[in-house]
Amino acid sequence: MSAGSQASLRFLIVTGESSGDLHGASFLRALRELAPGLHAAGIGGPKLRAAGLECLFPAEDLALVGLPGFRELKTTLSVFRRLLKVIKERPPHLLVLIDFPEFNLWLARFAKRYGVPIFYYIAPQVWAWREGRVKLIRRVVDCLAVILPFEVEFYRRHGIEAHFVGHPLLDVVKPCLSRETFFRLIDLRAEKPLIGLFPGSRRREVETLLPVFVETYQRLKGEIPSLQAVVVQAEGLPEHLFHVHGPDLRVVKGYQYEVMQHAEAVLLASGTVTLEAAIVGVPMVVAYKMPRFSFWLARHLVKVPYVSLVNILAGRRLVPELLQDEAEPSRLAEALKPFLTDKDIAAETRRALNDLSHLLGPPGACWRAAELALNFLRRTLPQKDSVISVP
Repeated sequence: MSAGSQASLRFLIVTGESSGDLHGASFLRALRELAPGLHAAGIGGPKLRAAGLECLFPAEDLALVGLPGFRELKTTLSVFRRLLKVIKERPPHLLVLIDFPEFNLWLARFAKRYGVPIFYYIAPQVWAWREGRVKLIRRVVDCLAVILPFEVEFYRRHGIEAHFVGHPLLDVVKPCLSRETFFRLIDLRAEKPLIGLFPGSRRREVETLLPVFVETYQRLKGEIPSLQAVVVQAEGLPEHLFHVHGPDLRVVKGYQYEVMQHAEAVLLASGTVTLEAAIVGVPMVVAYKMPRFSFWLARHLVKVPYVSLVNILAGRRLVPELLQDEAEPSRLAEALKPFLTDKDIAAETRRALNDLSHLLGPPGACWRAAELALNFLRRTLPQKDSVISVP
C-alpha cells in the first residue's frame, strides 16, 4: 500500500479513563507502524495525544465516575454532539472504542445508524454486572477485542465473536530499578522489609482508604519494628491528599512497579492495580469501601463472587479481600501479617500469582489488537475503498 492511499484512512478513537489513554496510545502507535499515514482523531488523554491523536476534546475533562452533576452532563452532551457531527459530516473508516462503556456504548448506538464500522478494544465487563448490555454490544459492535481469556467464551455464549488479544498491562508493568537504587531514592533501608500502600486513583478512594491504610501500617510496625512503608500517589491527584506522617513512611509519585517489585507485600484499593501487582508477583491484600447504598446496590447487581481481578481470574480466593466494615486496620493488619512473617506463605503466593499472570497471554496485546482492527477493516470496506494491506 502506498503512503498516498494510506493517508486517506481515517480512524475515530474514543476513550475516557487514564488506563484507556495508556493502552490507546500503545494501540495507536502500533496502528501507525502497520499503516503509516493513518489519521486518527477523537477523544484521548495526554498519552494518546503524544502518540499522534488529533484531539477533539481532552479525555481528562470527560470523567464519568459515579453520578455526574449538571455541569458534567452538559459537557458530556456537548462532546457527544460534536462527535456525532464528525461522524455525519465525514464518517470515519473505523470507530475505535476503548473501554469507557457508559459513554462509548451510547455513542456506538448512534454511529451504527450512519453505517460506521465499530471496533471495541478492552470490552465492557458485562460479565460482572449489567449483563443486559450484551444485547446492545451484539447489535452495534462489529469486532470485539478482549483482554481477559474467559471473556471469549462469555461473549460467544451470547452470539458475539470475541478475539482474545492478551492483556496490555504485560507491556507496561516493567519495574527497572534495583533494590539498592530504589531504596536510596526513597531514603529507606534496603535491608529492612517494606510494604506498599496503594489507596486508589480517585480522590474519594484516597480520602476514605488512606487513613485506614496508614493505621494498618502503624499496627504492623508495632509488631514488626523494622517494617517500612511507601504510599503511592496516583497520577493527577493533589498533594494535600497525601499529607501523612509516620516512622519510616514515605509518599512517592511514580515508581509504583518498583514499589511492587521490592515490597514484601502490598495493600491495595480494588481495581486494575491488583492485576499489575499480580504481574509483578507481589503478595497482596485488597480492600475497598464505598457509600453504604452504593455497596448495597453493588451486592445486588454484581454477579461475580469476588471484587479483585486477581481472584476473578483465578476463580478462587487467591488473595484476601476485605470490603466495607471488614476493611479496618486490625483486620487488614491480620491479613497482611502472614506475608511479612511466614516465608513459605509468601513464596507460595508469589508462585500462584506467577502462574496466574501466564493466563494473560504473551506481551504485544496492542500489536495484536491493531492487526485485528486493520484486518477487520480490510474485509469490511467496499473493494473500491479498500486501502488496507496488513503485512
